[in-house]
Amino acid sequence: MSDALFDLTGQVALVTGTSRGLGQHLARALAKAGADLILTSRKRESLHEFESEIRSLGRRAVSLELDVRDHSSIQRMAEAAQSACGQIQILVNNAGCNVRKPALDVTWDDWNLVLDTNLRGSFFVAQAIARGMIDHGYGRIVNIGSVTSVFGYAGLAPYGASRGGIRQLTMSLADDWGAHGVTVNCLAPGWFRTDQNKVLYENPEWVDYLVDRIPIKRPGQPRDLDGAIVFLASEASRYVTGQTLLVDGGISTGSMRATVAPKQQP
Repeated sequence: MSDALFDLTGQVALVTGTSRGLGQHLARALAKAGADLILTSRKRESLHEFESEIRSLGRRAVSLELDVRDHSSIQRMAEAAQSACGQIQILVNNAGCNVRKPALDVTWDDWNLVLDTNLRGSFFVAQAIARGMIDHGYGRIVNIGSVTSVFGYAGLAPYGASRGGIRQLTMSLADDWGAHGVTVNCLAPGWFRTDQNKVLYENPEWVDYLVDRIPIKRPGQPRDLDGAIVFLASEASRYVTGQTLLVDGGISTGSMRATVAPKQQP
């Protein structure tokens, strides 16, 4: 198979939420595959060090301020991105947040924060960037979901609702924009340690409980996402749209194993 299918040289990728964590790792993977980067964060100064890193890879990097909860901020970012870099071929909707609480303790503001950031923000960023993609007849949009896009977990009601919504949104946009040469897919990581969930990983008993339910027997590592993000952003996925790709070590197989029954006594 030709490496050209996965070559992003000459393309521009916009990745939201790149001040830290998986957002930075996804952007780095795209840069290593050849893409120039538009990096976004609510505080532009938080991107300076990472912007320098991307440039050290021989790629162009532009940092822009973006608050995905603010529609005018989305519009300003989209205009600045297109002015700075011209056509954008790849969008990765990564910006997100979480509120981890029992469902009875979730407040109105908690709900709005998570849904506005993860779901509404992703839609309106996609809408703003897709206009140019449709005009040029080509685009790759990757919405970042989660294993919670397809499974429910206690204490994650707003987050699970937002990520489940991302999965449905992905299918709707794929149907809307497929005829215009724009594919829309959802990359859904399983249990990866991030700033949002690091407190869980400080509990050894919880980690043991988690690992026991992952067939590959370990939590995810950022590099486990590299192949998936490049695939979905590249020509290799030209006939793939509306799909949710779970990169979860197999936990979505059901997270249960049959035990071997003890031998019956004669």
